[in-house]
Amino acid sequence: MNKRIILVAAFFGALAVILGAFGAHGLEGKISEQHIETWKTANQYHFYHTLALLFLSTFSRAKTASIRVSFIAFIIGLLFFSGSLYLLSVREITGFGNPAILGPITPLGGVAFIVGWAALFVAALKNKS
Repeated sequence: MNKRIILVAAFFGALAVILGAFGAHGLEGKISEQHIETWKTANQYHFYHTLALLFLSTFSRAKTASIRVSFIAFIIGLLFFSGSLYLLSVREITGFGNPAILGPITPLGGVAFIVGWAALFVAALKNKS
């Protein structure tokens, strides 16, 4: 599990850097300032939860259900929360991403992040070391 978590975190970390750079350099002047801010929010949470995945890898030797739930919840949160915000940000230039669908997905990603943190909390409580 430890190697898998680190590999997933490394992938999401590289993606966060790429998308952050794209937002800063590729979207300037192409989307509204409000959408730039939304992109930045997506990228911040993307980075925060990539780091959370790396931290989670330190607990992964325990191989508990709580660690697994946290791992999966953080991934779902990244995809739903950050992913939907990225898509909503560029909707005006891509035409992709129906706000009626993506809008409700964003808070589901936020709930997944909360579940991930709660599961990590439980894992820490149960950890004997």
